[in-house]
Amino acid sequence: MNVRRATEADVGALTRMLARAFMDDPVAGWSCPPERLRPAVLERFHGTRLRQLLAHREIWTTDDCACAALWAPPKRWRTTWREDLAIARAVARPRLAARLPLAMAGLLGVEREHPREPPHWYLAVLGTDPPAQGQGLGSAALGPVLEQCDADGVGAYLESSKERNIDFYARHGFRVMRELRLPCGPAVWPMWRDPRE
Repeated sequence: MNVRRATEADVGALTRMLARAFMDDPVAGWSCPPERLRPAVLERFHGTRLRQLLAHREIWTTDDCACAALWAPPKRWRTTWREDLAIARAVARPRLAARLPLAMAGLLGVEREHPREPPHWYLAVLGTDPPAQGQGLGSAALGPVLEQCDADGVGAYLESSKERNIDFYARHGFRVMRELRLPCGPAVWPMWRDPRE
């Protein structure tokens, strides 16, 4: 299965695909309870995040943009206050104004739990278009960076927002570090992968 680095030309298609992929995500539902608003909020969020991570040149996708793995390289995973502000602006909507402080506090709390050391790759987002799920696209999109991790002897880290995805990530060498609970919300599972020999 062919995967390639995403380009600026892919941002629109990937933004829409990731919004569809995360429509039923527990964290997305907690952040934006009204289902009617969620597709537009998810598009703005993922469009913002895609543009932030595109500079690292480590967004891997399929030729048809049906799946994407968004990575940040070692020591470059932490968001800046400007990036956090851009994300907050992207999801700020009048009907969600009361929810925004809780959502941002929860997401920043998850980021505070992110290990500082040792240096590692960070899988910020992995999403597959719902009709294409279960066809191996996620594994293919993960492949290039996990191979780099193994070649360089560097670990990888992610947070799974769906319990059912834990087994998928475990097949790729990730293990659950602990369970985090968002304020008045769902659980998130930080996962770590040691490089394979």
